[in-house]
Amino acid sequence: MVELKVVVSDPKTGRAYNVDASTGAAGSIVGKKIGDELDAGPLGLAGYKILITGGTDQTGIPARKSLPGAGRRRLLLAEGVGFHPVMEGERKRKMIRAHEITLEFVQVNARVTAYGDKPLDEIFPKVERAEGEEKKGKAKKVRK
Repeated sequence: MVELKVVVSDPKTGRAYNVDASTGAAGSIVGKKIGDELDAGPLGLAGYKILITGGTDQTGIPARKSLPGAGRRRLLLAEGVGFHPVMEGERKRKMIRAHEITLEFVQVNARVTAYGDKPLDEIFPKVERAEGEEKKGKAKKVRK
């Protein structure tokens, strides 16, 4: 059984929405490539079109658009997806997944390219924080 988490980013508002795609909806994404545009109707977003921008597999290995095929490979990287050098000229051999979406993917990142009739804020209601939850970045209490 195929299950994917699709993170849909809205460039107009800058917000991202999580969509859990199982069996049928996930099946419409499997076999596509990074950079493909597809209809988001099976994901519950009628009238929307999304562009696949990336993804990761179950071990957290990122997919790279420039790598053809469907498997994982160890590449010598100098920059880009999967490696961010600390020193100038640094290179490192890293495991990278190819650009085709397969059954091993857990998360797929996408961006909205065409909007439907209903805004995304109505489709995904905003979740309110509980009173006891603190925002990230707030100072913690120090014990004396």
